[in-house]
Amino acid sequence: MKVSIQPSRIGGTVMAPASKSAMQRACALALLHTGDTIICNPGKSDDDLAALQIIQELGASVNNKGIQNGIDEGIIINSPGLKARAVETGETKKTIHCGESGLSLRMFTPIAALGSGEITITGAGSLLHRPIDLFDEILPQLGISVKSGSGKLPLLIKGPLVPADITIDGSLSSQFLTGLLLAFARTATKRVVITVINLKSRPYIDLTLQMLKQFGYLVENDNYERFHIQPHAILPGRPITYTVEGDWSAAAFLLVAGAVAPASRPGQLCVTGLDIHSTQADRAILQALMMAGVVLSMEEKRITVRPSLGGRGKAFHFNATDCPDLFPPLVALALNCVGDSVIEGIHRLTHKESNRALTLQEEFRKMGADIRLQDDLMLIKGGKLNGAILYSHQDHRVAMACAIAALNANGETVIEGAGAINKSYPEFYQHLKMLGGNVSLPTN
Repeated sequence: MKVSIQPSRIGGTVMAPASKSAMQRACALALLHTGDTIICNPGKSDDDLAALQIIQELGASVNNKGIQNGIDEGIIINSPGLKARAVETGETKKTIHCGESGLSLRMFTPIAALGSGEITITGAGSLLHRPIDLFDEILPQLGISVKSGSGKLPLLIKGPLVPADITIDGSLSSQFLTGLLLAFARTATKRVVITVINLKSRPYIDLTLQMLKQFGYLVENDNYERFHIQPHAILPGRPITYTVEGDWSAAAFLLVAGAVAPASRPGQLCVTGLDIHSTQADRAILQALMMAGVVLSMEEKRITVRPSLGGRGKAFHFNATDCPDLFPPLVALALNCVGDSVIEGIHRLTHKESNRALTLQEEFRKMGADIRLQDDLMLIKGGKLNGAILYSHQDHRVAMACAIAALNANGETVIEGAGAINKSYPEFYQHLKMLGGNVSLPTN
């Protein structure tokens, strides 16, 4: 899929899509809950759909509540809880497909291992090349047999998982810890402790703990170094309603668009549906925008942004170690600032949909950008960009970053592999058009 974008003046109001981080966790918690879970404002990205497919493979049913007065009433997930396992239905083998979702892979693997049936876990695209050595190291300590293809997918597991005091390395990702916390919280019959060394992306664990509490589980956080899971009596059949909040990761691109593109009258862009008190890591985009001198107005569920006075922001220094998904929109922002900006944390970018540090450097160089990588830093020189033919590398966030940068470039920009955005934000290009972006989409 190719998309072409011309320099554009934008403005107006758009609602942020549902958070895929929250949506996928909600699917996992609904699977573990015995009875009905109603999810309002469900996500529709490819990663969200993968999570819904996984929980159905593991025994849950998913039904749409329908549309009332033009409003999507959400979905109902019914699960037999811990009986949602292959062994309970007489099946001895099952396969679950995680698509390209790293969160689904790392979160659902411990959950799937709660049963004693044999389960093959696979995926697609870049997920097939991501390292999963942590599974080989940790899962056998919990009574699970594991077989992988030299530390890569597909992964064959056979449980059941037995919660126990354990120590894990959290330097690569917090997602595996999320899966263990969910699996332990549902099955622990005595107090167990997960000790974590060098945990990254702490805000994502805050989101996990917040959602566990909403679903009735008790997990104590001891300075992000030890997590104490208490046995908890779950009342079967008690319906749970959960509303998925807006996605700060996706909204970051919209907010940066409002900061870098020439403003149309009335000269501002508003993003609604966001919780300014959210635990989502990418809420930190507000800090970066303020550092760049962008004009912001924050209200409950509504963020308004317009370019800095003079049209170009000022260079900034931002540490993205705990929010690495902000790198792509931050690069687009930095390229439209005066001076040299610095973003820390490029070691977190290696095992994404692409090696994002190299990918962002390569693609923006085609537009005339000066981006250098030094140790754990990305150094970005602000300046005017030129339109170019770019490639997403099948990375959804790279595609969106290129589109945002194109709004204030000289001439047309063409993005090849533009359909990668379906992984997290299928409506992205339509939303840009709605805001006034000169975006040409394929007709079929």
